[in-house]
Amino acid sequence: MEIYKRLLLYLIPYKMRLFSAVLFMGLTSAMISAQTYLVKPMLDKVVLANDMKLGLLLALGLIPVSALKGLTAYIRDYLLGYVGQKIVNNIRDQLYAHIQSLSFSYFTRTPTGVIMSRITNDVNLVQGALTRAPSSLAQGILTMAALTGYILYLNWRLAVLSIIVLPLAGFALSRFSRRFRGASTQMQEQLAVLNTHLHETIAGVRIVKAFGMEEYESRRFAERNKSLFNSFMRSIKTSALSHPVMEFISMLGTSMVIVYGIYSIGRGAMTVGEFFSFMMALVFFYRPLKELNGINSTLQDGMAAAKRIFEVLDTKPEIQDRSNAVSLSADFRTIELHTVSFQYEEDLVLRDIDLTVKTGETIAIVGKSGGGKTTLVNLIPRFYDVTGGSITIGGVDLRNATTASLRSLIAIVTQQTVLFNDTVKNNIAYGNPSCSMEKIVLAAKAAQADEFIRALPLGYDTMIGEAGVKLSGGQRQRLSIARALLKNAPILVLDEATSSLDSESEREVQKALDTLMKGRTSFVIAHRLSTIINADRIIVLKNGRIVEEGRHEELLALGGEYKHLHDQQFRDEPPVRML
Repeated sequence: MEIYKRLLLYLIPYKMRLFSAVLFMGLTSAMISAQTYLVKPMLDKVVLANDMKLGLLLALGLIPVSALKGLTAYIRDYLLGYVGQKIVNNIRDQLYAHIQSLSFSYFTRTPTGVIMSRITNDVNLVQGALTRAPSSLAQGILTMAALTGYILYLNWRLAVLSIIVLPLAGFALSRFSRRFRGASTQMQEQLAVLNTHLHETIAGVRIVKAFGMEEYESRRFAERNKSLFNSFMRSIKTSALSHPVMEFISMLGTSMVIVYGIYSIGRGAMTVGEFFSFMMALVFFYRPLKELNGINSTLQDGMAAAKRIFEVLDTKPEIQDRSNAVSLSADFRTIELHTVSFQYEEDLVLRDIDLTVKTGETIAIVGKSGGGKTTLVNLIPRFYDVTGGSITIGGVDLRNATTASLRSLIAIVTQQTVLFNDTVKNNIAYGNPSCSMEKIVLAAKAAQADEFIRALPLGYDTMIGEAGVKLSGGQRQRLSIARALLKNAPILVLDEATSSLDSESEREVQKALDTLMKGRTSFVIAHRLSTIINADRIIVLKNGRIVEEGRHEELLALGGEYKHLHDQQFRDEPPVRML
């Protein structure tokens, strides 16, 4: 009930449309009652009494009644459909905006397929619980209410027999509700797992094919699909059982009415017309009862989906601006890390990091995999908060600064390029869509990208495909660099920006990086030590600690961890200066 009450809040902005829809529901129910009423004189006065004139009038009277019923039903369905789609639209917007506001750690914990399932499938199911199920229920209740008065007027004894089965239907419905809810929850969870598998294998299709894992992935998909099938079958089994049960309850009431009705006609207490009019009313009266099964299934699906949606909406961003947060200035002199530690779950990834970086300085970060390099640079744009110590820019603790002002100072280029299925122009201008074409071209030229862009079919207006699939690795990386250049941020983070490229592409990208780094405070994670030998300082991370710090020549002279890394890479070839 708490979930449903919360859902109902989404209806408040549309209360006038809903009120209008309820009015048209009432009119629809009234027309149904009018149709059943016309059966009595049709039989008693026309068929039995042979009054053809009255029969003609009654037949003509059915036309406007049926037309009005169709019109009111159309307006009702349109109003409810509008409200339902608006609510779906609003919830989806709210959910997506909230997910975008969540911290980076949420996305490392939650599979992409699960997030997609919440935004698409779950939101659609909520519409059923908010509009389709309640509207069907309300229409049924109004129809039953209208017909209750009429059947009581016709014959109160038969009416009592008709209504006596309703408590039995309510008991059966409550039992089926619990089973529907459990089956629906399981279905949506299995669907999220299937979505995750689809996203991973389609996005990673190159690796799947390269390793000949098509059969393996097909088997995994089949296993997950079978689990989803079993969940659906549980729901189908419940539905298949509930339909005949509700049908039996309806027929039980109908049978009692028929027996007593025939008895009443036999002793003259009821006319044939009254009996058939009553039976027709009873058909409409019991119809909502039979539909309760479907309504209940829709409602339980929606409740299970709403619970999952609200779990996401109730998730608080771990990184939030404090009430007194200040805006950082681009005019800073130092970036300082004071005894910084970071723990992820049970793992202490960084410990006691002390580092002072001056404006315009290039700091290279090296070390073995798992040493904490990427974690360290992720703390600078505050993707995560430090768990010990502090980081300051211009003397301001990052936790006391607004995230918007902090991230406006930082441009990032990573090993895994992130591009969107849009034009070259829009990918370069991402984050600054109002930027002039002239500035976009200048950024592309500085990134060594203008030449290959102009060779594309539509130049800067060429669509590059999902994740830039239509471009080579070097071309994608140069677009990322052009995007960073256009941002013109004073702090630059390069996370192994050239490690996945071939030698020719690396040379082109390195030229672009040289341009990008000029005059900027740069943090460079490098796997290839040849690319950072000219850095102002190199820090060596091992097991989350800074174990060495200095320039290339100084660190080689120490004969420690850096020299060990260097000798491993250049055992068979001399170092080549790239930076």
